[in-house]
Amino acid sequence: MSGEKSKVVAGVVIGMVLGITIAGGVAWYVVNKNPSEFTSREKAKPVPPVAALPASAPVAATAPVPASGVAETKQHFEFYKVLTDKSDSTARKTTPPKPKPQPAQQASAAQDMYFVQAGSFQNVGDAEKLKAKLAFSGFEAAIQTATIPDKGVWHRVRLGPYNGGEAGKTISALKQNGIIATQVHAQ
Repeated sequence: MSGEKSKVVAGVVIGMVLGITIAGGVAWYVVNKNPSEFTSREKAKPVPPVAALPASAPVAATAPVPASGVAETKQHFEFYKVLTDKSDSTARKTTPPKPKPQPAQQASAAQDMYFVQAGSFQNVGDAEKLKAKLAFSGFEAAIQTATIPDKGVWHRVRLGPYNGGEAGKTISALKQNGIIATQVHAQ
């Protein structure tokens, strides 16, 4: 009985050794056939020497180059502007300026304009979370703070203003993203 156990143990050990050997061989083959982009088989080319400028040559003003030797470019992210509702002087305008309506048109336009309210919270952190969720879904929202008598301060997360048809389309799009919203008359 013990002879059979030793044969089984020997078979398992031999199988493991063979498996590790085969796996190592495959790994060695893959590494040697597909070298990493960080390891290069060709020797580094020497950099040609730079000729010295005469002392009388004019010197052009250049921006300082960081220690890495690569000039850095400043990137502009509009994502942060959307989340914080802060305007950036370098931000591009996406819509042309609208002409100012006449006073009679303003009254009728205000009656036809709506906000889409996605939520109302007593905690400003919850309102910021919903605003961020809307931004990730592609919607630009604003937080309006209102003091309601006998209820305290509430933070409303609103989109818009929209006309009636646009508000309905926005509510449908929000519903597809799992956000229940309501249409509120602009005042």
